[in-house]
Amino acid sequence: MMVRTGLTGPFPRSEALVGATRDLDRGRTTPEAVEEAFQAAEREVVHLESRLGFAHVTGGYLRWPDLFRPIAESWEGFAVGPLQRWFETNTFYRQPILLAPPGRAAGALAARLPPACAQDPGRARVVLPGPYTLAGLADNRSGETDEAIVHRLGRLLGEEVADLRARGFATFQFSEPLLVVRPPTGPKAEAVLAGYRAIAAGADHGTTLVWTYGADAAPALGLLEQLPVSAFGIDLAETDPASLPERKGGPGLGLGVVDPRTTLGEDPDEVVRIVRQVYARRRPPSIWLGPGGPLDLLPWEPATRKLHVLAAARQALSEGNRT
Repeated sequence: MMVRTGLTGPFPRSEALVGATRDLDRGRTTPEAVEEAFQAAEREVVHLESRLGFAHVTGGYLRWPDLFRPIAESWEGFAVGPLQRWFETNTFYRQPILLAPPGRAAGALAARLPPACAQDPGRARVVLPGPYTLAGLADNRSGETDEAIVHRLGRLLGEEVADLRARGFATFQFSEPLLVVRPPTGPKAEAVLAGYRAIAAGADHGTTLVWTYGADAAPALGLLEQLPVSAFGIDLAETDPASLPERKGGPGLGLGVVDPRTTLGEDPDEVVRIVRQVYARRRPPSIWLGPGGPLDLLPWEPATRKLHVLAAARQALSEGNRT
């Protein structure tokens, strides 16, 4: 069993960083001091990821206000819209408004990646919005159908991935909660598949992950299994692992084994038991363990403890493989 662990979304900001950004808003510090606070917090996240043996580093994506903002602020056709609630959570995002068919701004996303990713692209996990979630949560005023926008965004993200591959990046995660919250069917499902075929072409044998969360993945499982990606992830706080049908092979399987909605810690032994149960039913070529969704809903300390659970579970599973 090949097991990898890693962050699947943004990490919470430390108290020191929150204090620095609040002080800047109130005129009590300088932009230079806030930049130093960001760099210190990012180094701390990278150190944590490395010390816990994670397959890739992210730096926590601490500078991104939300998943969509780098695209909404830089790609052609987009504008930044009003605050919207992020599914059934107490966090918010600025809704992207699509005023015209979108166009990519070359290099814009590369410039907005965490410095930790840019400094060591071969070790980085690039986290981007999936085309279906981006299209589905945007206010589409472009005149194009929703299906056409999904397909176009997939093609543009494929171009983005190709550009990042040329810069040395090799691992790309596409966050797609809407795939399970509102599973596509018919032409929309075909548009999703076409979009990910374009992404796969741009990845050029790199590692591609689709990470879902926020709802039971069972209704979308047929589509997820068709995606031309290295692995897809499901949120085990929402999906009963015993409900997963038996299947041998196929893409790798990501398991959201720690719950970002609660500060309560998980039992590593229970995580190991569940992973072994799922592996026996599915026999995927690889297992990716991570939080079920973004951990930035939690304070820094509880989120850190959950990452230690991932590391302990991976170690136990690896030792079990050797016996």
